[in-house]
Amino acid sequence: MKTLITAAAAFAFTTLATQLSAAPLPEAKPDEVGFSQAGLARMDDFFAREIAAKRVPGAVVAIARDGKLVHYKAYGQLDPVKGTAMPLDAIFALASMTKPMAAVGALTLMEQGRLPLQSKLADYYPAFADMKVGVVQENGALLSVPQARPILIHDLYRHTSGLMYGGRPDSASPVARLYPDGISPAIEGDTQALIERLTKLPLAHQPGTQFEYGYSIDVLGAVVEKVSEQRLGDYLANNVWKPLGMQDATFAPSDAQRPRLARPFPNDPLTGKPQAIRLLDTPTKSDCGGACSFASVGDYIRFGQMLLNGGELDGARILSPKTVHHMTSNHLGPEIKNTVANVEPHRAGFGFGLGVAVRVSEGLSAVPGNPGEFSWNGAFGTQFFCDPKERLVVVVGTAAPGELRKYYREQVQDIVYGAMVR
Repeated sequence: MKTLITAAAAFAFTTLATQLSAAPLPEAKPDEVGFSQAGLARMDDFFAREIAAKRVPGAVVAIARDGKLVHYKAYGQLDPVKGTAMPLDAIFALASMTKPMAAVGALTLMEQGRLPLQSKLADYYPAFADMKVGVVQENGALLSVPQARPILIHDLYRHTSGLMYGGRPDSASPVARLYPDGISPAIEGDTQALIERLTKLPLAHQPGTQFEYGYSIDVLGAVVEKVSEQRLGDYLANNVWKPLGMQDATFAPSDAQRPRLARPFPNDPLTGKPQAIRLLDTPTKSDCGGACSFASVGDYIRFGQMLLNGGELDGARILSPKTVHHMTSNHLGPEIKNTVANVEPHRAGFGFGLGVAVRVSEGLSAVPGNPGEFSWNGAFGTQFFCDPKERLVVVVGTAAPGELRKYYREQVQDIVYGAMVR
């Protein structure tokens, strides 16, 4: 019996030591950086309730303030079919949380004088110059009109190019019905095939006139490939992921990584309909900058902390503080129709910067925060936000591709701010 107890204790100690050594940032006790331990325990209670109700398989949550982790926990199951426990180093399909990383990659080229914001997209892919704008007539027909001005690289970062996503339940636009869903082009063809496919479609709006969520960052990633003469994944690995120690960030999980991929319930808990994350089992033929990367929560909180630090982490400088400030400022001026709040229900009071949403107003939003907060989320259930005023970074990983993911985004942010006591 003594031997069994000793072995169990040794295993527990080894597991704890491994988790501590693998912590992506230095750790601190909650009260050392202004958090209530009891308040943070509400996160445990929340996910315990949700997992018990079979509304989400599991989660990994990381919260850092002043550059120190105050909460880093795994909950529930990695794979609900196999019953595998969720590890801290679970790897999540990031969906649109790929976009901020692709934007940072592009900004490194801007800092090198190789990709100015005001350069024309057609300078890199000429076929975009010939795209027409689809204007919906009263009878529902589409009238094609020329671009009033060219699409700029600036438009790609802030989603004002006129490119959009298809397959969205929130859009009945005749133009949207012509567009593919977010990941299909990357599964079906290479980067050039994406360009050829998009440039045959109408733009939803005149360039520079309206925020329209869509393929803009995918195209920005294609521009990064053209300028750098590398695949997007290789460029990000060399200039962002490896310097930051983001060990699991990738567009193509290896055989060694695949057992750590987080998987959703086979059926949507809200609707009962079958659901899946196609990228978990279907490799892509291109590195789509808008939706196709994978990483652990630990990886991504290092990325978020780098941005919060003004472009640097642990001696690795990715961007200058001035570039990060420009990235995380609102770029939707008064001449641009701001429909950011149409994408997610808690985005009232937000504008959009260079690859991230930016809170511009007190109040209005459904969740607490401060002007200057920047963030974005992923359609498969991931979430990240940074609040510079509170020196706060939060990253959440779940495999929850249905509408329920939006509920988790709101509740997590409420719990985090509710646990802050100074």
